[in-house]
Amino acid sequence: MKMEASVSAVEKIIGYTFQNKKLLEQALTHTSYPEAVSYERLEFVGDAVLGLAISNHLFLAYSSVDPGQLSLLRAANVSTEKLARAAVRNGLHRYVRHNTLSIVDMINEFVDAVGCEDDCALVMYGGSVKAPKILADIVESVAAAVYVDVDFDLKKLWVIIRGLLEPIVTLQDLEQKPQPVTMLYEICQKNGKKVDIEQQRNGPKSTACVYVDGELVASASSDQKDIARLEAAKAALHKLQRLLPATTTMPDCCVDIDGNFKIEAAKQKLYAICGMKKWPKPVYSIEKDEGTPQDKKFVSAVQITTPAAILKMSGDEKSRVKDAENSAASLMIRALQQHKYV
Repeated sequence: MKMEASVSAVEKIIGYTFQNKKLLEQALTHTSYPEAVSYERLEFVGDAVLGLAISNHLFLAYSSVDPGQLSLLRAANVSTEKLARAAVRNGLHRYVRHNTLSIVDMINEFVDAVGCEDDCALVMYGGSVKAPKILADIVESVAAAVYVDVDFDLKKLWVIIRGLLEPIVTLQDLEQKPQPVTMLYEICQKNGKKVDIEQQRNGPKSTACVYVDGELVASASSDQKDIARLEAAKAALHKLQRLLPATTTMPDCCVDIDGNFKIEAAKQKLYAICGMKKWPKPVYSIEKDEGTPQDKKFVSAVQITTPAAILKMSGDEKSRVKDAENSAASLMIRALQQHKYV
């Protein structure tokens, strides 16, 4: 696609027409494309200005929330994971100009993984495929291009760019999904391990280092201190998978004699239980999809993460996905009750 067409397409996506279209051309150009100026300088500005714009929004939206929680909210909203998904959700990945085949494979793998996720899922800290940094960079550089084009007016930038960042991670979202730093401390504590996270600033970059029992496990750098801490915790959790609780398949002790058990509105009730316990939202998957279009058979499974274990339960065979998921949720609720999780 010619750059003129790409610029026009991205202008439609963000709902803004540039006065200086060269800015958007730069924002969409990777360093591997030597024939034009890359997005590096814009990405540098975009990283800072997005953090400031989100900070202003959170400060006004949460008048009684302490600075620690505001920092966690900001980190969740401008993390590589969040911004990369924003790029995919809005189709920005289609307009990146580059000359590297590996980038295509990396982006396509991530796009496919995101496409398989629940449309309602809010993934803040990491999915099944690592988010390519180039996608987050593109969102930051596009934001910076807008910022420069509106003569560095932060209010105008926020009005234009906010839609690109939706859904904004809320305090409720943060409470329902374990934050990586918190999860790291909880898991290590349960396994008798001591965690220390040390941070230092080298020039414009802040570096966070995670030590477990005195040994360096992971580190990460960012222009923002809380982002560096978040990314270092995520990397440490990935390396410490042997310490994470294994997935436990719940026994079918709750199934009635006829092999079926049903709780009305089970999915909503399981969601409410997880919210009340401050566990992540339940994750559903299809384990069986058989039959003809006129006679389909589905079996769904639901997985939830508690501080003590990752629990999984399969439901009964149903003719509709919705009913299969409700069956799995019903059985999970009964199992949680019988095993005194709730």
